[in-house]
Amino acid sequence: MFVRYLLIALLFIPSLSYAQDQQESQDQQQFEPMQFPDNTALVVFDRSIGDVNYVNQSQCERKLAPCSTFKIFNTLIGLELGLLPGSDDPWYTWDGITRDFEAWNTDLTLRQAFRVSCVPAFQGLARQIGSARMQLYINKIRYGTLDISSGIDLFWLPRREENFLKISAVEQVELLNELLDNKLPFDLKNIDVLLDIMQVSETEKATLYGKTGSSGTDVDEADRVGWFVGFLVTEESIFVFACNVTGENPSGKDAREIVEQYFRSLDLL
Repeated sequence: MFVRYLLIALLFIPSLSYAQDQQESQDQQQFEPMQFPDNTALVVFDRSIGDVNYVNQSQCERKLAPCSTFKIFNTLIGLELGLLPGSDDPWYTWDGITRDFEAWNTDLTLRQAFRVSCVPAFQGLARQIGSARMQLYINKIRYGTLDISSGIDLFWLPRREENFLKISAVEQVELLNELLDNKLPFDLKNIDVLLDIMQVSETEKATLYGKTGSSGTDVDEADRVGWFVGFLVTEESIFVFACNVTGENPSGKDAREIVEQYFRSLDLL
């Protein structure tokens, strides 16, 4: 299994916090192969040597709504509690309500729901988990600001005049590193399911795993964000990353394109 390879081969890689102490001066130093839009924040951690690099480090440390990137941990919690089937088994039953995203207007497996980022499917999962169990896991893994007070099926989504969960790009990378190090309270078989459905592309050089997230434009501009978080697996290393873009109309697709362009510029993808 892929996750077992990670845990065995890369068990003794330095932590992100250690790498931060050693690499504070490297802000954008190794990102010369391409130019980044001003509204970009990017953290990339090379697990083979423990290097962490930033684009716009102050923005990397800014806490923003995770949006659909929270589906990573919503999925893991659901798997851990036995609330989810296998990747390709029937799971989400469409409620018959027609939504703007056509891909949501049908029954979906877990893999399909994750891939099309079906919000109603994962809202239903969050309601099954419930506030008490969700807060327990959020606290255990130390996810961002820990705040789920705005509602069990809404807390990861930004809304005007509401409190919502927030997390920084640096924290996203720290959590993914802890997940790959098996330091979070999730069984290996459930991590394997997650990694299976997180795969988004594969080339001769590498395999890319990730999840996008977008806030939309129906919130204050200061809270608008597009995310892409995950990791790139090559023969030499695993690069854990988190990218967000902010501004007038950001999207997860924009963030993913930036990440893919960056790795291609280094001939890694």
